[in-house]
Order: sequence, then C-alpha cells, then structure tokens
Amino acid sequence: MTISLASRKGKETCDLSFAQEVKEESHANLERCYQCLACSSGCPVAFAMDYPPNQILRMVQLGLKDRVITSSTIWLCASCETCATRCPNDIEIVKVMDILREIAVRERRAKESHIPEFHSIFLDIIKITGRIHELTLILWYMLKSGDIFKFRKLVKDMILGVKMFLKGKLAIRPSTIKRWREIDRIFQLTKGSPDPRRLALMRSDHGKTEV
Repeated sequence: MTISLASRKGKETCDLSFAQEVKEESHANLERCYQCLACSSGCPVAFAMDYPPNQILRMVQLGLKDRVITSSTIWLCASCETCATRCPNDIEIVKVMDILREIAVRERRAKESHIPEFHSIFLDIIKITGRIHELTLILWYMLKSGDIFKFRKLVKDMILGVKMFLKGKLAIRPSTIKRWREIDRIFQLTKGSPDPRRLALMRSDHGKTEV
C-alpha cells in the first residue's frame, strides 16, 4: 500500500510495506528509534553522507523507499558498528544498511554505481580464493569501471602500484585458504553458489595453500 505526501522535495510516495520489509530482512527493531542522534553524532563518515544514519532510519519508518535506496549514505556506510554500539535501544543499524544496499542492487536503483561494482568484485574474489587479492581487485575494477582506458589515471595508478609492489604490499599471485569449502558453504547459505573457478585455482596451487 502506498500513500502520497508533500515534503520540501515536492510530492513523494510512501511505501507502507517498506519498513516491514526492511525489518523482516534485517531483524532490526526499527520502531525503537526515537531520534536521539547518537548514531549520527558518532558516525565517522556522516560528514560525507547526503542523509545521516538517524534520518535514514526515520525515512525507512515513513516508507520513503525511493529516497532511501537512491541515497549515497547506504553506500558510504563503513560498517564500523559505531552507530550500533552507541544506540541506546540496540538497533542493528549496520544490518539495516546492508539490507538497504541489497534492495538497491536487487532493484537496480543504486545511486553510487561504482561502489556496488566494487562490492561485487570484492565478493567474487573472496568466492574464488577465500581471501582478497589486492592486485586482482584493482585490475578487475579498473576493467569494469573503464578506468583502465583513462590514460592519466592509469599512469598514476601504475606508479602507485609499483611503489606498493616494491614495498611488498602487492602479491602477484593470489593464494587460497585451506578451509575453502567453508567459504563455499557461506555463499550457499546466503543464496550464492560454489564457484568452479576455485577448483582450477586449487589445482594450480599444487596444495600450497595458506590459512
């Protein structure tokens, strides 16, 4: 069910089922929020957000779905748990942000398109190797984002990459973990699927895996 309301942004639609959807998926007690601002005052990245965390919660309560899932805030959240720690009502705000990101991606309405892309690549690498490999992450992201075709940025990134490599900060070849089947299990439980690319990587490792 939806209703219309007038705000400073003009006429907006309130989806009354949105708050219930977020609550069911995040298991967070949204109705406990009474806007004390503890979350926003402690958030280390609130200065860069278009809406602070307390406003996001309030908009979810009101069913302002369009405004929430197209906001930059849900993608700028660092998941540092500061807000959840400070909340006097123990609202799991980080879980709420996670669900809002999932909804935005699911409905293809993410405002910060490069950030969801980065998240997707990050998880794909974890799915394959069980751990992050920085060089693969950088190259894969540059290809998908098109940054690899921006000459000045490419040269700048290459110079930085060489410096990091010389200091031992970038590994050329990715390594896998011993208990990689547990990673597969996690993805299966979260509606992901085992990645056949890992099998090829494991065979090429010749048993030289790390914990």
